[in-house]
This record gives sequence, structure tokens and C-alpha cells, in this order.
Amino acid sequence: MLAFQKFQHQMAAHLRDPHHTRRPPGVPGRRMRVYSELLFNNVCGFLDSCFPVSRQLLGEARWRRLCRTFYRDWPSHTPWFREIPREFVRYLSEHHIAQPLPVWLADLARYEWAELAVDVMDVTPPPHDPQGDMMLSSVCLNPARVDVVSPWPVHRIGPDWQPRQAEPTFLVVFRDAQLDVQFAEINAVTAHVLSLLDQALSGQQAFAQLATDMKHPDPQALQGFGQQLLISLREQGVLLGTRT
Repeated sequence: MLAFQKFQHQMAAHLRDPHHTRRPPGVPGRRMRVYSELLFNNVCGFLDSCFPVSRQLLGEARWRRLCRTFYRDWPSHTPWFREIPREFVRYLSEHHIAQPLPVWLADLARYEWAELAVDVMDVTPPPHDPQGDMMLSSVCLNPARVDVVSPWPVHRIGPDWQPRQAEPTFLVVFRDAQLDVQFAEINAVTAHVLSLLDQALSGQQAFAQLATDMKHPDPQALQGFGQQLLISLREQGVLLGTRT
């Protein structure tokens, strides 16, 4: 390792954990403290703004401790500040964290992150016909969308209520035609339908497959239900119409 690389590693290690890692030789302590606090506060700023509910529920001291261990322990693989919240969600989901945390915190954080993710998605709707027959043609889904599947009712968690028992929850977070982020609660069947439509199927194909998957006794009745469901999802903005 070259000398400048060794210096960079020492500096990065100190910035991540200034209380337990020595700073590189020749660097004034005061300057290093200012730089260390500046970087940590920048990271905290992104986390604070993206996860207000998680922060409020943990309380300031526990939240800051969690931010500090994330900053210290998680090997983020992106240089973009806007990706910090996604890395934080990965940290909560994948890393062993010694600090006692609510069992639903990782799911709540992913739900909070989904709003930011959808808001900044750089996607353009593909060519589509908003009035097309979605049962006969391939359905066009809103590309600015995140599906949230959680064992906890994350959309209801707040200061006044936290769940004691799991409750499977299916949500769609999407950007509407006015570029506003919207939230829709759906059920397991609708979530499965959306996953089928993601395969560029027509409505008829999707509900035929759904009938097979569910072992439904009356596939034709399911087609009638499906048409009304697709219309409802299009009116909400989850679906855009048919592909052209």
C-alpha cells in the first residue's frame, strides 16, 4: 500500500470512529474534529429528513446512536448522498445491530424510504394508451412505483400506536400525473396481480394465471373481477393503460 493510500485509510477509519481510532499523524486534532462532525452531521441530515417517524419513535438519543453505528459500521458502496437513506435501510435489514430496536423498525424505515425513492425516480412513462382495453392488451404499469410488502402494518405505525403482532401488509407507493407521491393499501391478491402484470401480460393472461395459482373454482368469474380491479388501479394511477 502506498503512503497516500495508507493515509487515506487511516483518515477514513478515524472519520468513521473518531472515539476509538487514532487520526493520521500530522493532522491537527481541531481541524479533524471539525471535518468529522461536518461529515457526520451531513449524513444525519439526510437520515433525519427521510425517516422522521423512525426518529420520533426511537427518541433523539437512540436515533443518534443508531446513526452513529450506521456511519461507523456499514460499508456503503455509493458516493451519492441521495443514496444514503437506501443504504440505511439495507443496514437495518442486513447488519447485526447490537442496539435493541423494535422488530418492525427495518420495515418502517423501508416504507419511509419508499416515498423518497419514488419522488426522485428518474423514469419516463413508456408509450401507452390510457383508454386501451387492459384485458386484451399488455398492461402498462406506472414505472415510478415501489411495492412495499411487510409483515407489519407500517403505514399505521406512529407515536400513538405501535403493533404488538405481525399483520401482513401490502402497499403501493407511486407518483401520480401531477408528480405527487401517493400511497395505496392493497391486498395479497392485488399484489400478486401487479407482479404478473410486471411480466407484460394482458389482463386476461394475468387473471388466468392467478386462477391457476389460486386453484380458483370459477376462472371466468375471476376475469370479471379482474376487469373492475384494473379500472380501479388505473383511476388511482398505479396503472397507466395499455402498452403501445
